[in-house]
Amino acid sequence: MDQVYAEIDALFDHVVDVRRDLHAHPELSHDEHRTTALIRHEMSQLGLDEVPVATATGAVFTLEGARPGKTVLLRADIDALPITEYAGDSFISTTEGIMHACGHDGHAASLLGAATALTRHADVLSGRYVFLFQPAEEGFAGASAMIDGGILDLVRPDAAVGCHLASPAPVGLVGVKTGIAMADARSFTLTVAGLGGHGAAAPTEGNVIVALARLIDGLGGVATGLRFEEVECSCSAGIVSAGTAANVIPDRAHLRGTLRTFDDATTSAALERIDQLCTAVSSSMGVEVSVHYDNHTPAVCNDGAMAKVVATAAQGVVGTAGVFAMPPVTPSDDMSEFLLRIPGCYFMVGAGKADGSSGMHHHPGFAIDEASLAVAAKVLAGAAIQMAEGS
Repeated sequence: MDQVYAEIDALFDHVVDVRRDLHAHPELSHDEHRTTALIRHEMSQLGLDEVPVATATGAVFTLEGARPGKTVLLRADIDALPITEYAGDSFISTTEGIMHACGHDGHAASLLGAATALTRHADVLSGRYVFLFQPAEEGFAGASAMIDGGILDLVRPDAAVGCHLASPAPVGLVGVKTGIAMADARSFTLTVAGLGGHGAAAPTEGNVIVALARLIDGLGGVATGLRFEEVECSCSAGIVSAGTAANVIPDRAHLRGTLRTFDDATTSAALERIDQLCTAVSSSMGVEVSVHYDNHTPAVCNDGAMAKVVATAAQGVVGTAGVFAMPPVTPSDDMSEFLLRIPGCYFMVGAGKADGSSGMHHHPGFAIDEASLAVAAKVLAGAAIQMAEGS
């Protein structure tokens, strides 16, 4: 373990360079072609076998240890978000309207660092390691696409591990949670149909703009009082679209949003409340409201034994005081699709800048302290080694 950690320290500057390259050239879900090419270039230097994947982007590689052991899947996501980055670092996004606002550039770079260190010390390792760089996490689709394409049948992992950089927490903290750690998430579209007409004679009844405003206001109440382990669920709008001209009341309006719950009870209650909201607005506003549920990813649920392995590995990196039992959080991640099928653990790595300038995830001012990359790489590698040894 010490040899691998020392290797990661020696690789740190290169890991940072890779992260900055990825950050400067972000790509949206399913379009991560340059990102995939960079990952393939980096991994080709290690001489690892690449496993064919069904997705157009993303890549998977395997490493054989010198001794028998279990097969461990190490996963990182690679896509960015449709957000314009605030001016700041020298490696700011060069692609207008797209940025790595959730840390996936750091996830990919950390996994590359862990893969490199493990490969260079394969002669003392047990087991087999699968390095999976997954596309399209932000659309809740990449993990399912890889799984449906047969990747798990090809690599047959016994355990899985992954991590998420977290800007609200400082470097030196690692959060681990047994059981449900991140929310179940589903996106939805509400379509409002009404009369339409001239803006100079805009009625309240049948007015899709007014009805849409009522729906937006009502979504906040969908999750009110719905809690899991004292954490409240959430429901919010992200895209609102209606109209073609200032003086025309449209006859259609659309709202897209996300619902975040945790278990069957909170999910059922929230879905019922959305139906009730749609019915209430329909009847009171003289419009028709329909709801369609789009992409969905289940809650991230960590295996208890695997969470203990990660916590032990993290203590070896940041010390006992640096590892905490995190509460469940309302953000989601489709790492959950792997964890439904493989015992594993998805953990959080503190990445907030000491001066408080990191910003929140999915925000134009999001940033990380790059020292977190070494922590992530070490805990990933350390946990994988222990999982492969069956300890």
